Amino acid sequence: MRVTKYDHALLVIDEADASLVVDPGSFTAQLPDVSRAVAVVITHEHPDHWTPEHLRAIRAAAGDIPIFGPQGVATAAADFDVTVVAPGDTQTAGPFTLRFFGGRHAVIHSSIPVVDNVGVLVNETLYYPGDSYAVPTLENGGRVPVLAAPVGAPWLKIGEAMDFVLEVAPERAFSAHEQTLSPAGLTMGRARLAWCVEQGGGTFAALDPGDSLDA
Repeated sequence: MRVTKYDHALLVIDEADASLVVDPGSFTAQLPDVSRAVAVVITHEHPDHWTPEHLRAIRAAAGDIPIFGPQGVATAAADFDVTVVAPGDTQTAGPFTLRFFGGRHAVIHSSIPVVDNVGVLVNETLYYPGDSYAVPTLENGGRVPVLAAPVGAPWLKIGEAMDFVLEVAPERAFSAHEQTLSPAGLTMGRARLAWCVEQGGGTFAALDPGDSLDA
């Protein structure tokens, strides 16, 4: 399985001759080739994680593939047929088995409503929490092989992000959700997350947009 990171929150996971698209949002100016996509996962309704334009482009390229997201996504994306998922659910699409965790977005501020959010575990290998610190549990009780760890956001404090990585203790990790950071801020955030991964004997990969990691 190959994971390719694009701008901000967009991940494309490739397995065999199929792709899974995760969080194609407004901070990704241009989609990569998604013609092999068999499903889309949207972790929550905020526009930096999905746009109608990107969903239409994906459907135009790949056909009427399923879109998975929590109830908030189904409500916000009412023009699309969204399969509602919740924590504890499992879905399959092509070669991908998806398990969902969490349920709620991390708090930004008391004045801003907390929306639905699901983290997604792909093939018991890659975990992405969306905008949350929801910790997954693998079916075999082992460690998460690859973690996509948020590093920059209005809801994120780097100390809390570090605690999240320490708790998950993945074998490997890379940073995601980083468009709100300057280059210097991203370098600092990556260094903090790398330290956390290393405490559990894992390794950190500094993936820039378009970079891939084989899982």
